[in-house]
Amino acid sequence: MTAATHSTLFPQVPDSADAVLEGLDPEQREVATALNGPVCVLAGAGTGKTRAITHRIAYGVRAGILQPSSVLAVTFTNRAAGEMRGRLRQLGAAGVQARTFHSAALRQLQYFWPKAIGGSMPRLVDRKVQLVADAAAACRIRLDRGELRDVTAEIEWSKVTQTVPADYAAAAAKAGRETPRDPAEIAQLYAAYEDVKRERSVIDFEDVLLLTVAVLQDRHDIAEQVRAQYQHFVVDEYQDVSPLQQRLLELWLGERDNLCVVGDASQTIYSFTGATPDHLLDFRTRHPGATVVKLVRDYRSTPQVVHLANGLLAQARGRAADHRLELVSQRAPGPEPLYTEYTDEPAEAEGAARRIRELIDSGVPAAEIAVLFRTNAQSETYEQALADAGVPYQLRGAERFFDRPEVRKAGVALRGAARFGGNDSLLDDAVDLPSQVRAVLSGEGWTPRPPAGSGAVRERWESLAALVNLAQDFAAAHPGATLAHLVAELDERANAQHAPTVQGVTLASLHSAKGLEWDVVFLVGVAEGMMPISYARTDEQVEEERRLLYVGVTRARERLHVSWSLSRSPGGRPNRRPSRFLDGLRPGSTATAGRPTAGGAGGIERGIPGSRDSAPRRVQRVPARCRVCGRTLTDAGEMKLMRCDDCPSDMNEGLYERLREWRADQARSSGQPAFCVFTDRTLMAIAETAPEGEHELARIPGVGMRKLTRYGADVLAICAGQYGERGTGQA
Repeated sequence: MTAATHSTLFPQVPDSADAVLEGLDPEQREVATALNGPVCVLAGAGTGKTRAITHRIAYGVRAGILQPSSVLAVTFTNRAAGEMRGRLRQLGAAGVQARTFHSAALRQLQYFWPKAIGGSMPRLVDRKVQLVADAAAACRIRLDRGELRDVTAEIEWSKVTQTVPADYAAAAAKAGRETPRDPAEIAQLYAAYEDVKRERSVIDFEDVLLLTVAVLQDRHDIAEQVRAQYQHFVVDEYQDVSPLQQRLLELWLGERDNLCVVGDASQTIYSFTGATPDHLLDFRTRHPGATVVKLVRDYRSTPQVVHLANGLLAQARGRAADHRLELVSQRAPGPEPLYTEYTDEPAEAEGAARRIRELIDSGVPAAEIAVLFRTNAQSETYEQALADAGVPYQLRGAERFFDRPEVRKAGVALRGAARFGGNDSLLDDAVDLPSQVRAVLSGEGWTPRPPAGSGAVRERWESLAALVNLAQDFAAAHPGATLAHLVAELDERANAQHAPTVQGVTLASLHSAKGLEWDVVFLVGVAEGMMPISYARTDEQVEEERRLLYVGVTRARERLHVSWSLSRSPGGRPNRRPSRFLDGLRPGSTATAGRPTAGGAGGIERGIPGSRDSAPRRVQRVPARCRVCGRTLTDAGEMKLMRCDDCPSDMNEGLYERLREWRADQARSSGQPAFCVFTDRTLMAIAETAPEGEHELARIPGVGMRKLTRYGADVLAICAGQYGERGTGQA
């Protein structure tokens, strides 16, 4: 291909090596021109690390210093490797190998297998769960689906940390791992799993790395052949390297030091998979003459977002914290992060959905907005809130709540119990709806106390616990509701949450958000017990949770919303407090501040730390008491009415009937059950209060901002006796 043809097909390709350096900042340029010897690039979030290392490779190739076929760039995901290859092509460095560790190792293993071992290479299995199940059967150990996933994860961790079955129990204890089964049992399953693989002549992805390491260690001639092929190595996301990957990298290098590594210890969030920042932090010890370049110019986020990110790390402790990078935003100022406290989780989800709706209406693309949470079990509340607000969304890194196998299976069990409840011994002692649901779901794996650990069993339990909580809330809102009513509610929710096949707001866990970015990010559920997660007990585990929040903050380009709720459900005890990680950073707090309180059903927004008029007012919370007899109220239905059920009512019966007729019309026109408009209790509370304005109506539990916006004008008109004059109101 001639130069003219090349220029026509690829107009963005720089026309010289020096042109490759154009547009780089001084530190990025230093990375790009440091082509000799070991190089360590410490790159903070949003600092253009991929840009720096791809320009480094391209500059070396275009300057004739590096041969494209002699460079191997490795990273951790196929998406990142593909992005790197695309950038290199645009820079005129086609031919450079950019692969994941597994892809590079598999290619070498396939090539050298006949020479090193002989015969055909065993078949590679892409999923090992069935093999683990067969190993469990051979050991006569019963594992449910969640335990299968967790045991599989333990086997994977063992292999990437180069731990053999006999050493598993000691290694797990030393690492402080929460094991899903007895360690001796897992070691037995691990050994049986290896036997099953050998019998069937198959290997897994970890074997690809282990076997490649073994070949390079045992066959000096093959190792030299690989080293003759690849003379220059670049490793991205080096803080996520496992001991096994590090060993493979060392064998690729041999005695040479033509290595460039890029990473950020403050973004180490995958230690449960065997990743460790130690290799990054020890790089200068292993390579005393290494060139070290720090990238701290943040091109992604506004100064306001960067200020919060820096503040989070300033409070960190531990080895990774000692090497934190102080980011400097290169963007124009933007809005301050918003901190909002809500009374309960549904109010928090509704508040986020309302703001998202406003952003989309103002012109912000839905695809540039994300809602990030700590666990996948939190997604259901936000799926529902966004669906109610008419906001399209997509789930990343998690199944939709009602598509999860455990939720589908629980739905089948509840439907069967509703149909044949009279003949179900599980329900013999269950006197109310919540206890019936608990009885049914106990057969699916729900227990009153959550299981230890953070794996699939915990996630499965959290999904079932969400159904138990939903049953409690449903029963409180609908006294006398049966199991059949709840099943109908679940079916309706599942149908209503069927997301359209369009790009929408991203719902994602913090772990799955790594490497991504959006204009607007909502960090939700930032409360103690969720951030840090309740099972983070050691100092190291808590600090990893802090880094996880840091990753979440640095996903935002322009706007950041941080929120938490004081209780799980409406009317619940407000015994939660904001995450300790926000102490001294959120408005009105100090490093030792307690939980701020706020009244009302909505969120309390706060401005920037240090703003005199942004300090939150402390509101003394008092127990809800009956407005007739003064007794403390604990039942959600009574709290909605603000009186005991057996205390006399001053309800306007005529107003109540008019409200019921109006509700029936609304339900028919919208095609939904009447209780989805307002429950009987809420209508009774409205009829007893007879509110005269939006403020009074909003104070009635069960109204909420969304329903106030949709139905408030009609309800107030009915209360004022003017509804017939206004017409039928909004549908």
